Amino acid sequence: MMKTAAFFSILFGSAAAFAPSTFSSKPATALQAAEMSEAVPFLLRPKNTAGYVGDVGFDPIGFSDGFDMKWLREAELKHCRVTMLATLGFVSQEFLTIPGYQHVDDSNLGPTVVGASAMLQIVVGVGIMEWISNKGNVTMETMFQDPDRVPGDLGFDPRGYKLSCTPEEFDKLKLQELKNGRLAMLAIGGMIHHNWITGDALL
Repeated sequence: MMKTAAFFSILFGSAAAFAPSTFSSKPATALQAAEMSEAVPFLLRPKNTAGYVGDVGFDPIGFSDGFDMKWLREAELKHCRVTMLATLGFVSQEFLTIPGYQHVDDSNLGPTVVGASAMLQIVVGVGIMEWISNKGNVTMETMFQDPDRVPGDLGFDPRGYKLSCTPEEFDKLKLQELKNGRLAMLAIGGMIHHNWITGDALL
């Protein structure tokens, strides 16, 4: 009898080892869950990025704690837009040549081929655009003196998305721009370094 009882106790004890545990790995409170970053779960969610399109709680260095969040978003959007154009131009340069200039396969050699004068034209042109878009305010302390100014909104909307879309649809377009821009920032870095390291054209 004792042997039978021992056998069943071992049998059911072994089976219990495979039963689902009732222990929950979730945070103890909803507050704790809300404070953790979605992108980096072992870090706290940055408080200053809340409410911005594309926020997944990713700010491991803590830039949003030390800088104006509007200025950070403006800087990100400008980098996104520039690198999307740069990515397109970097590839196109291997197949298209501006009349009067020498064709080069390696896009990294482009600035050397066109010379300093052409590059300075770009710098001056971008400087003028920056001055106009910032209404003469070129420092982060003054460029958002107008509380109604939305980071990245320069009034350029030739297809009228802002008027024809609902707020939810417009936020989705903003998110698409951010995601494509963030990808382009990685892409142009990869393209440039590919040419530097291999010495070969991109395609």
